[in-house]
Amino acid sequence: MKKMRTTMTLQKHTALALAAICTGVLALGAGAACAADSLKGKVKLDGSSTVFPISEAVAEEFLSEHPRVQVTVGISGTGGGFKKFCVGEIDVTGASRPIKSVEADCAEKHGVKYVELPVAYDGISVLVNPANDFAGSLTVAQLKSLWSRDGKARKWSDINPAWPNRTVKLYGPGTDSGTFDYFVEAVLGKDGQVRSDFTASEDDNILVQGIAGDKDALGFFGFAYYVENKERLKALEIDAGKGPIGPSVTTINNGSYAPLSRPIFIYAS
Repeated sequence: MKKMRTTMTLQKHTALALAAICTGVLALGAGAACAADSLKGKVKLDGSSTVFPISEAVAEEFLSEHPRVQVTVGISGTGGGFKKFCVGEIDVTGASRPIKSVEADCAEKHGVKYVELPVAYDGISVLVNPANDFAGSLTVAQLKSLWSRDGKARKWSDINPAWPNRTVKLYGPGTDSGTFDYFVEAVLGKDGQVRSDFTASEDDNILVQGIAGDKDALGFFGFAYYVENKERLKALEIDAGKGPIGPSVTTINNGSYAPLSRPIFIYAS
């Protein structure tokens, strides 16, 4: 799939395309095209917390031009958003993975036709507390040992004997999250089983708070939330076999931040 040119940055053509779709939804709902200054109605957005900053930005831009339209933006995760989208409960959903065949079948069954908009290229960032002054990077194998149900790493010293003999406290998105799905497949493999004893939330802000408040925390979520909270978090470099590489606009866009770079999407009915 072609990489997007920006990382978690709303592109003007994307905003215009989605605004046009939202306008079309409202116009069709009214039974006729409406002039921009008289456009009114409701548009509901939901889905991925990773895509939420983009969805929120689009909503704000749209409302600035169409103040009589009621736009709501929720966060229920990629899977949760598709559950609502495919049965027609919402008009637009953000997704940090492509739509699954079972979700596409559900949409077809309920007469929901949609447009897929790749909007950015994101890098799942692996974060620790800033007080962690010993871990600067992890290999993919070490990540797997930490997150796998059958992994042997439960303490920092299990990863590196020179590190503290303290339990690693894990934080991550819930199982309805596309970020969770992508991370598990990229790190553990397609049939990998993730351990269940981690603090999970569909709201990345809650994960930020958890990691920022726990000196032995390690978690993962989208790059944008790391950028917004750099003073409260420390990003680890990831070594996939070519040396440690940290998440940045450059490394995410050129794919060198592997294997945790991925495209993200907006789906509009």
